Amino acid sequence: MRLFAIIADVDKGDISTGSHSYVETYLRKFLNEESVGQYLDIFNHYLKVHHKEQSQDDPSKSIKHTASDSVKVLTLCHQINEELRQNQKVLVLIQLLEFVAHNIEITKDEMEFIETVASAFNISRNEYENCRAFILDSYKDIPEKENVLIINSKEKVPDEGNKHFYVANLSGIIIFLFIKSTNTFIFKYFGDDNLSLNGHDIIVRRAYTFDTGASIRSSRMNTIYYSDITNQFLQIKFKTNLVLTAENVSFQFKNSENGIINFNFSEETGELIGVMGGSGVGKSTLLHILIGNIIPDSGKITINGYDLNKDREKLEGIIGFIPQDDLLIEELTVFQNLYYNTKLCFDNLTNDEIRSKVEKVLKELDLYEIRNLKVGDVLNKFISGGQRKRLNIALELIREPSILFVDEPTSGLSSKDSFLVMDLLKELTLRGKLIIANIHQPSSDIYKMFDKLIILDKGGYSIFYGNPIDAVVHFKTISHHINALESECLKCGNVNPEQIFEIVEAKVVNEYGKLTSERKISPKTWYECCHKHVIKKIKPKKYTPELPENQFKVPGKFKQFKVFITRDILSKLSNTQYMLINFLEAP
Repeated sequence: MRLFAIIADVDKGDISTGSHSYVETYLRKFLNEESVGQYLDIFNHYLKVHHKEQSQDDPSKSIKHTASDSVKVLTLCHQINEELRQNQKVLVLIQLLEFVAHNIEITKDEMEFIETVASAFNISRNEYENCRAFILDSYKDIPEKENVLIINSKEKVPDEGNKHFYVANLSGIIIFLFIKSTNTFIFKYFGDDNLSLNGHDIIVRRAYTFDTGASIRSSRMNTIYYSDITNQFLQIKFKTNLVLTAENVSFQFKNSENGIINFNFSEETGELIGVMGGSGVGKSTLLHILIGNIIPDSGKITINGYDLNKDREKLEGIIGFIPQDDLLIEELTVFQNLYYNTKLCFDNLTNDEIRSKVEKVLKELDLYEIRNLKVGDVLNKFISGGQRKRLNIALELIREPSILFVDEPTSGLSSKDSFLVMDLLKELTLRGKLIIANIHQPSSDIYKMFDKLIILDKGGYSIFYGNPIDAVVHFKTISHHINALESECLKCGNVNPEQIFEIVEAKVVNEYGKLTSERKISPKTWYECCHKHVIKKIKPKKYTPELPENQFKVPGKFKQFKVFITRDILSKLSNTQYMLINFLEAP
């Protein structure tokens, strides 16, 4: 509010109607009615303070920005730098540009103030120019054309250098700008369709951020998902595109009804896939089938055309698996756990290369500062639950697998640690990995992180496969719920994943008004609805037979024996003895 007040277009004592209206609209996006009034009062207060100071400095009634304002801006930016992450500071810059865009005339002083803010926020000159052109000018004036995506109903690219995404029946044009340093997407819509962003109407020509799990919808066109946009900008980074495909895969345990029924699946690198379902529906079984630990009774699983069970040697090192249970040796330090695991995976690397590789991964996963702490056990904890989970991920990540399976990554973690772990997995997909994770009772934020969702029901039936936001609509529509098209809360934008299972497992009520053990809709019926309405619409992914290079090479039995013996001896040393050995070995 203070930044808005300083930059506000004030002339002859009055603020422009457009500026005041923008501040009010901006506040209504985030706050309730009472809070909107409180923050408008704060804005008006600082506006009067600013106006009063300027009037004393300038006898004329035309209010001009002075050098003292620059000092105020820098002071505020310093405070913001101490509190906000870089992606949040980029959003502040966008809001300031939007704010001055509502003025009849944009002055040189106003632009100098915003440039000061961008510089104080450590936003690069190129990204500032991209944002400025996107908000104030035209997308054609954006310097870095490769960071612009044009979405329309034309099959040809409108302008050379810009990315293009075809959406049938879209009236007008949607322009996306990618801010690479923070992986932030903002967009504007120019047209006369009634589009909505996460259930809220999109106002023409206004800039919106496109966050994880977001979607743009209309009754006339196919939904535009967050994953559609990220794929347009990030797919060029992937050296080798891998496609994991399961065709008509079925498996049945002996003397049991449990298993997997006619499962179909096709996904590529750069995706985060969630597997959800109640207890005992076959989530873990499905993971073990997809990694090759369980051979299916029928159907086949391929990676870029190579059969998972017949071409194991060619696919060695491509798949990684992180089980729900700890794989850590409690007596060893964080560094030692990862170091000796790495020695068992790379026979062709020297000790120095292994050490360098380990330190790099520890830094990437924010574990470097605790590298010399013992892992500890349940009763004697030295590192937190979130750090333990990240270290377990590091054990598998060090091998650099292209496809990673994770069993219950958030199990036993706090909500904060759960989000950090899932955020890490999401970041790994942006580096070109395909990650498939079993998940149980995710929060709304975590639920929206998934690009695709697989839902299993009793007996191993797959009853949904697609975008997570569409899952709610799919089940509400089939069960004839009121407001079936509302996938999330219109006020807060939260999704309630539990609502899906309440619908799926809904029980029949008898004539006395009591719930029976019989379900309204059986797993087989849900499965048939899924294949009728969802599976048939999914297009198979394209791939080439190329596979990524992999340094994974298990050492011989004698070398393995040496590593195990060394690791066993170290696990019995005290922290003091270990530090003494490290000191003596130091160059």
